[in-house]
Amino acid sequence: MTLTNPGARELDGKRIAIVGLGKSGRASLKVLGELTQATLSAWDADMTALARIAGSRVDTAGSDLDAASLARKVLAWHPDIIIPAPAIAEVGPLFEAAREADVELWSEIELAWRLRAMDEQGNYAPWLCVTGTNGKTTTVSMVGAMLKQAGLGGLPIGNVGNPAVLETTRTDAAAPKAFVLELSSFQLTTTHSVSPLASVCLNFADDHLEWHGSREAYWAAKARIYERTQVACVYPVGDSIVQRMVDEADVVEGARAIGVSADVPAAGSIGIVEGVVVDRAYHASRFNEAIELFEISDIAHLAPAGSPLPEHIVKDALTAAALARAAGVSGSDIRAALQSFESGHHRIELIATLNGVRYVDDSKATNAHATLASIASQRDGSVVWIAGGVAKGARFNELVGAVKSKLRAVVVIGVDQEPWRDALGQIPDVPIRWVDPSTTTPMEDAIALSRDVARPDDTVLLAPASASFDQFSSYAQRGDAFAAAVRASRA
Repeated sequence: MTLTNPGARELDGKRIAIVGLGKSGRASLKVLGELTQATLSAWDADMTALARIAGSRVDTAGSDLDAASLARKVLAWHPDIIIPAPAIAEVGPLFEAAREADVELWSEIELAWRLRAMDEQGNYAPWLCVTGTNGKTTTVSMVGAMLKQAGLGGLPIGNVGNPAVLETTRTDAAAPKAFVLELSSFQLTTTHSVSPLASVCLNFADDHLEWHGSREAYWAAKARIYERTQVACVYPVGDSIVQRMVDEADVVEGARAIGVSADVPAAGSIGIVEGVVVDRAYHASRFNEAIELFEISDIAHLAPAGSPLPEHIVKDALTAAALARAAGVSGSDIRAALQSFESGHHRIELIATLNGVRYVDDSKATNAHATLASIASQRDGSVVWIAGGVAKGARFNELVGAVKSKLRAVVVIGVDQEPWRDALGQIPDVPIRWVDPSTTTPMEDAIALSRDVARPDDTVLLAPASASFDQFSSYAQRGDAFAAAVRASRA
């Protein structure tokens, strides 16, 4: 079957500026250069980034360390469309300058949608889109496994894996027949025309407020996931914040709200009956009967060693099944995919047990919502919590109040310690240890302090509730540093 990219012709003759030459920016430049006759420019704050695009078809390339100066240079080139990197804040000078000049801002996701491949019958591979404050990567990974089991698709894309624009524009014989995308609020802010087959916001809690400027702007970005949904707006039953996103979304006529619940499901929902996950949403007889999808025992292997299966893992699996069902995946394929599914690194990953103390890496818990889910599954009074990093404008008083019964002690890393001093002041009976922000060995110091307070049967848990880029290059490098420090302490 022949695949083409009809949307490419719509960009011929356009002036398109790519600002930020990270992975998604370079991918956008590559695909635009290969598929369109647009005039292209490339920009980055770091001059050395321009070397990465040597040989690319660009009219102009430029750099400036000052964000306002860079924005002026970009707008002086008179673009029709600007594709900003996700790291470029909504409250920054580039967004402001583009609005003043009435220039369109497109995410790489928007570009991927516009240029996606079409078959000879005029059909496009459907998109299943996932956002939320916590659980996105696990959920899209599960959906990806289900699509692969059903012979429909490959690995997740978007905020994980390969840039979406590289995958959705593929015209080779092995191109996926369906896509699952993890979408961040950064990407959604500048995504305008994507029409997913099914979509979900897993949850909502304050995060990235410094990027969006307000909680309301962050909520609005997340809510965009449901716009133009064709078949299923999946949502967590009982979450009024997400429910409002669904209620206010402008969807394709005929799209339905599909609830996900850990309880017995009502008609129109997916839920659990005596340990069996059942579908009362997608089949004609849903008002009278349920279709079995999988058993909770099929995902029991995803529990951290020595701990019960976390509630959020169960919810992620139910949600993944709800999305896959929208694409027609059978219950048998969903079950088979989950039975062989393995979690990725840095998400409640047991590194070692030393002298009876478990050391668990949840470096991917970069906000309070994810951290609460991580700590909540632990035994009261058993957690030596390693927290801290870049707060992203968040406060942690509510989080600390919610988990205080679980804590043996807290060890704080990172350079952004003021929010933690404020929040931890409410638990004077819990020992607090502070790692010097200027240290060059933050994780080694944190493990040493943890060993002083941990007791047999305790868990030393890295769940920072913060971003990593003050002392580490990524949450993955932070988790790797934790694992290395734990293993070194065994010697």
